Amino acid sequence: MEAPDLVLVLRYRKAVTYGLHVLLGALEEHETATRYEVRFGETPEATAAQIRSALDASATRVLVLWSFYSPDAAALAEELALVRSLVDAPNVTHLAGGVHATAEPVQTLDAGWDLVAVGEGETTLLRLVDAVGDPTGIPGLAYRDATGALVRTGRPERRPLDQFRGFSLRWNRFNALEITRGCVFSCRFCQTPFMFSARFRHRSVANVRWHVDAMRRRGLRDVRFITPTALSYGSQSDEPNLDAVEELLATCKEGIGPDGRVFFGSFPSEIRPEHVSREALRLVRKYCANTNIIVGAQSGSDRILDAAKRGHGVEEVRRAVRLGVEEGFRINVDMIFGMPGENRADVEASLRLARELADLGARIHAHTFMPLPGTPWRDAPPGDVSPETIREVDRLSRRGALYGHWQRQREHAARLAAAAEAYPRPGRSRTILPVVEE
Repeated sequence: MEAPDLVLVLRYRKAVTYGLHVLLGALEEHETATRYEVRFGETPEATAAQIRSALDASATRVLVLWSFYSPDAAALAEELALVRSLVDAPNVTHLAGGVHATAEPVQTLDAGWDLVAVGEGETTLLRLVDAVGDPTGIPGLAYRDATGALVRTGRPERRPLDQFRGFSLRWNRFNALEITRGCVFSCRFCQTPFMFSARFRHRSVANVRWHVDAMRRRGLRDVRFITPTALSYGSQSDEPNLDAVEELLATCKEGIGPDGRVFFGSFPSEIRPEHVSREALRLVRKYCANTNIIVGAQSGSDRILDAAKRGHGVEEVRRAVRLGVEEGFRINVDMIFGMPGENRADVEASLRLARELADLGARIHAHTFMPLPGTPWRDAPPGDVSPETIREVDRLSRRGALYGHWQRQREHAARLAAAAEAYPRPGRSRTILPVVEE
């Protein structure tokens, strides 16, 4: 048996399987002259073992794929160092992708990776496979050449979602289906519109149905969606397109069959508060199995919502929760504490809203503001949650009215702020933050 030209080793972590499955979905339909294999490493040690096995098989090149979010970047850099200490060779290349790598390519290279995929990774990976891992001339990469000089090859083209599968049949790796990429709302704290552009690209209903049919044939029964704003499906503006949403949900319900379930507006997607209406909620009730909905509120202060460019106010949040409860849904409300420029009055407004919504029957999903790379608030201070706020949040938590990893996010926020300070961006100052008037 001939040795492979290329072995792809995926550092396969539960937190980022979706992105890796999409790459595998693109790869399985790609025709290439390169003889390649795909292997999975579910721990750093297993990843090192797969690299060693590929080297033992005399593979021409081993390309190790890593994907991670910004809060995980430091921990994954430690993993990379561990893997390199266990096995390394000149023909082993470690490639980092995802939103953090896209936003901070130099930081990612300095953390130890050899290559960084910048932007959407499907076409970049396919070209790397064709080139047996050689990055020369391939768009969508950043790396250092033999002299140590930084090389940026530009972003790859953005392709219609229908051109690539949303999960992998060949490797039997499934996930919630991405139906929309990009977002027109451009919230200042969110990475999505700044990685994928401030416009929507939707997967067509016909293509979604193909995926649902494939799932049913494999014995899968739950259909879930990945989208930054569920009720924006089919729209190219800030208004929902309920006809398109109904067409999507109806065909998915039909495709998955009487024993299957469709989930919409629940994890891993959410609904914007101003999009909530009785008509929309009744569509969800008609076609979907979920009795809970996630609504993105983010703050109880109109001043902070305006500064964050959310595009809605506090009253829309109240209305959305009331309507949801009246229509029989359990509403989960995302709220972020410690937003840039937030003063005590803003915090108290958020806490009042949280208590009010909890009294209506909602649950608060609490977050601490993190200055995420690639966003307009990348250089903002980390979220600062006062002891008084912590006590109030803890009271809501003991009632069962609040949940979330907001305490852990405080630690992530501090690390991200320190990294941003170590890699300053001239011209991207804190002048974007709201003026605080006590």
